[in-house]
This record gives sequence, C-alpha cells and structure tokens, in this order.
Amino acid sequence: MRWLKPLPLRPRDTVHVVAPSGPFDRPTFEAGLAFIAERYTPALRPDLFATHRYLAGDDTRRAEELAHALTDTSARATFCARGGYGSARLLPRLPLADAAPSLFTGFSDLTSVHGALQAHGRVSIHGPVLTQLGKQPPEVREYFFRLLESPEAPPPLTGSATYVPGSAEGPLVGGNLSVLACLLGTPYLPPLDGAVLLLEDVTERPYRLDRMWTQLRLAGVFSRVRGIVLGDFTACEERDASYSSADVLQDLAREAGLPCAAGFPIGHGTLNYPVALGTQVRLDADSARLTFLEGAVRP
Repeated sequence: MRWLKPLPLRPRDTVHVVAPSGPFDRPTFEAGLAFIAERYTPALRPDLFATHRYLAGDDTRRAEELAHALTDTSARATFCARGGYGSARLLPRLPLADAAPSLFTGFSDLTSVHGALQAHGRVSIHGPVLTQLGKQPPEVREYFFRLLESPEAPPPLTGSATYVPGSAEGPLVGGNLSVLACLLGTPYLPPLDGAVLLLEDVTERPYRLDRMWTQLRLAGVFSRVRGIVLGDFTACEERDASYSSADVLQDLAREAGLPCAAGFPIGHGTLNYPVALGTQVRLDADSARLTFLEGAVRP
C-alpha cells in the first residue's frame, strides 16, 4: 500500500465540523469547538444539530455533510462532533476515491470511516472528537495540533503493561474494537498485512471483548498483523467478577502470540492522545513504547 498523507493545517485554515454518527451534548461540543476556532475557521451546516432517533439526523443529511467535507478542496480538515453510532451506514454513499488531501479526525464510531479511508490508502487521525476535546488537558491538545500541523514525527507514547514481549514495525491501523469487528467481510476493512493493530473500546463487558477479539482471530486478522497496541478499555468491567477486562485481554493477546503492550492513553479514557493511522510506527512491547517513525502530514 502506498499511503497518501494529507496537507498540513495552517492558522485560520477552513475546517469542516460534521456529525456523521450520534446526536451530541451541546455544551461539551461548544467547549471543544472553541479550541478549534482559536486556531482555524470552522464551517458548520445549519442542520448539524439535527437528531433522528439515535443518529445526528437521517442518513441523507449525514452522508451529504460528510461527503462534502471529504471532497471539499477549499478546506484542510474535518473534525467530528461525536462518535456514538451511525457512520458505517454512510460508507456506500461516500466518494472515498475522490477524497481531497485533507485531514480527517475522530475516533470510536468513526473507526468505520478511518477503515474506509485506509482501504483507499489515506492517512487519517484517530483523535478526540469535539465533545471530548474540551475535556482534554493542555498537553493532549498541544500534541493534537502539533500532529495536524507539523510533518515531523510526534513524540512516542508509553503504555502501562507488556502482555507479550517483542517488537514490531508497520503502518498503524485499527481503532475501536467493536466497530472494527463490524468491518470484517466488507470492502472497508483497512489493509492489515504487516500492520500494527490499534484496539480500544468502552462499556463492553469482558465476554463481549472476548467475542469480538475471537471474531478477529477467526477472520485471520492476527495472522496478518505484526503487533498489537491496546489503548483504553474504559468501563469494561464485570460487576463482582473475580477477573478484570485486562486479565481477559492479556490472555487473548498471549493466545495471539504477537508483540503486545497495553494501557496506552488512546481512546475513551481521561487522556486521548491522537495517532496517525496509516503511518509507520514501531512497537517495543517490552518497554510498552510506541514510536512514530514519520509525521501525519506532508512536508
């Protein structure tokens, strides 16, 4: 796969703000939007705040909004209001082959869009949505903007545990475990051969994590990737259980037999450091260290 990097962001660049997934809390959204507006010029559709059941408006509204944002050559980035659910419903409607060389950012449910972009060889940013950005500490926001604006490789990230020792290099792909599992068997699965796989999730009980991980294993995912990076698995504990979600994930990682480190500050936890999917990384599982070998944007 020959990866295409987006153009870097510059002060006052026009950026799209979209809601391709679920409806969102207005105050937390406004807090995140304020940080974006300090540096860039956000463009919002007037129907951004629409709701339809558990979605931020019907499929037509959300697909038109996202398709325009992805193909608009006058804008340099797309920021997502929130995850939740719904972006996978839009994938067949998106002109992915015609996407502009701009940044796409988001995480959680937006893993489906990341996967679709990576299937077309596009680098994108797994990072905070706007309802989360305002809650992130200054060091995460600074890291985020540096990743979006500088072609230099960002500083490494450190996890908290080694599950399987060893090291691996390759393009970083993945994101939310439950969403990634739903991409299996579709044309929107990111290229896995030789990759380093990132996984995180929220409010999934340990047996569900086991089930989704097993789905990946049965589909041959772990015979194709070289290493596994585990971010936050937030609120994934079984009440009154004698085991933790970490116990289950460690056993699953050992069964996979690939270098694996856990506890990286990526996902739904207090810290959500952004990472560039599709860029080359090196995982040193023994030291639980993820080193970025290149930047996210073009020089």
